[in-house]
Amino acid sequence: MAETFEGARTLILDNVAPLPAESVTLLDAGGRVLAEQIHAPYEMPRWDNSAMDGFALREEDCRAAAQLTISGYIPAGGSAENIQVTPGCAVKIMTGAPTPAGCQVVVPIEETEEDGKTVVLKGTPQVGDHIRFRGEDIRQGELVMTVGSVLRPAEISLLASFGFTTVRVFQRPKVAILSTGDELVEPGEAIGPGQIVNSNAYSLAAAVKEAGGEPLMLGIARDNRESLQGKLMEGLQADVLLTSAGVSMGDRDLVCEMLQEAGVEQLFWKVDIKPGRPTAFGLKAGTPVFSLPGNPVSTLVTFEEFVRPALLKMQGYQKVLKPFAKATLSKAVNKKPGRVQFLRVLVAEDGGRLVATSSGDQNTGILRTMLRANGLAVLPADRGRIEAGEEVNVHLLRAHDSFL
Repeated sequence: MAETFEGARTLILDNVAPLPAESVTLLDAGGRVLAEQIHAPYEMPRWDNSAMDGFALREEDCRAAAQLTISGYIPAGGSAENIQVTPGCAVKIMTGAPTPAGCQVVVPIEETEEDGKTVVLKGTPQVGDHIRFRGEDIRQGELVMTVGSVLRPAEISLLASFGFTTVRVFQRPKVAILSTGDELVEPGEAIGPGQIVNSNAYSLAAAVKEAGGEPLMLGIARDNRESLQGKLMEGLQADVLLTSAGVSMGDRDLVCEMLQEAGVEQLFWKVDIKPGRPTAFGLKAGTPVFSLPGNPVSTLVTFEEFVRPALLKMQGYQKVLKPFAKATLSKAVNKKPGRVQFLRVLVAEDGGRLVATSSGDQNTGILRTMLRANGLAVLPADRGRIEAGEEVNVHLLRAHDSFL
């Protein structure tokens, strides 16, 4: 009996776990997931400092039109150790420079007039203006990042500010990719009668990279036991094994049978979805094994819905399932009840709402429709006809579309 869409995803995610941690340099840490807690080794800022280029002065000199003697200068990177603001005086100071003793306010240059020896205040500054106080951002010992944090540019900036040169992150999964079939040839090879190019391996490799994994290309296994056995055993040494084709009902569809002989426990063999029903998932000593359909469109759809979330969880991501976007269907769609259907759609903004339009022929042999699509409308299993104007759930495929 085939598994449901939601049941299949639950089985997969319940049976994969984050990989061990490794140390990487900050330059290699972007987009990775933190595998350790980070406590602030010191306060941020480490000292009171100026937020503006201007003049540091005392509270009693904060008067409109006050004329003060310029008694010192502190550049960015300079020291205020031997400098003090005295009554009737101001110290010229640059952004980021430590504020000197006696300073209660910094007045920006544009709010003053100076002649090199004296400075006149245009307005009435307030105590505390334009000073960044020690520890006002982060206190020493404060927990600033937790396990599972995604290291974006802001996180990298903070780590660098605290002097980190390396950081512990979860490993990227090494994903073995195996195509099966006597009819396959590699790109660049001569194509004979009845042969097709092994495009799935390359689309899957690109998808694995996009999801943060490291693809390992195993080549093509022919439709015989000897060829399959060797390639499968090699693939089971990786963190994840992906196979495409050979999981349907044909006489030469041997993948599931050979995986079972190799000790892979099958958790499901089929899923009630369209496209992609002949999708299988199993485990060998904790190693996830995905057997995807051979049709290029089905391969890409099932990777998106099943494999990508697993790879993200293995890298330590906390949120691995794409949220649904709500879009209005532009034209009615007829489907058979009983399976979740993934409709390839083009989503566009129209009058402040998202509208989903079929990207073309939904036959699984039409790859062009996948090229045009920027989303997969997930049509419920219990529905038949879905009318134009109804709202549907869409998994968006392109992160940089203008409406996001």
